[in-house]
Formats: sequence, structure tokens, C-alpha cells
Amino acid sequence: MTTSENTTSLCSGNVCPCQEKCPLSAALEIIGGKWKIPILCSLYNDGPTRYNALRKKIKGVTNTMLASSLKELEADGLILRTQYNEMPLRVEYELTKNTNRLIPILGSLSAWGKEIKN
Repeated sequence: MTTSENTTSLCSGNVCPCQEKCPLSAALEIIGGKWKIPILCSLYNDGPTRYNALRKKIKGVTNTMLASSLKELEADGLILRTQYNEMPLRVEYELTKNTNRLIPILGSLSAWGKEIKN
């Protein structure tokens, strides 16, 4: 399919996807990395989740990488961190309403990935 046949433009105007200000590059910067999509999928499937439960569910992630990825996702507005003032301290992570718009896109990427693998 050529670009002219495509009904959805990936980039605005004549901007090359390799340039810094490309919206597609900006989106990939936010959700890119080895652990961010597994975190988002886990939170989507399980709802609000505590840190240790996430760590156990996402095989191979280190404490450092999980904490870093969670902080970045929170800073980008994709997840919400809720701290409960009780003893012992309890912290839960969940998707923001804004992230719910991203879930169908990730589903489409997943379907595409299954197609090209087969």
C-alpha cells in the first residue's frame, strides 16, 4: 500500500519519521523500552497493582528497571501512583484514563505482531 492509498497519515505534513519532532517518534519515546509495554499490559489486565505484584508478574525485570519505568510512565501521565498512609506503607499503580486510549493501539500492534510472526 502506498502512502497515497493509506487513509491514516503516520506523520504530519511532509515530516520524515526520522526527524526529532515527529509525533510517531514522540509516542515511541514514551512507550518505548523493554519494560513499559509489559507494565501497561499488566496494569490493564489486573487493574490497580502493588509494586511487588508487578515485579513478580513481569519476569526478568530488575527492581531498578521496574522503578525507573514506573517513574517515567507516571511522569508521562500514563499511570497513576497512589500511596496509602497505613502501616505497612501501601502503594498501588493503575492506568490513567488517558492511557485507555492507548490500549486499542497496543492491541492492534499485538495483532500485527502475531501476523508477521506467522
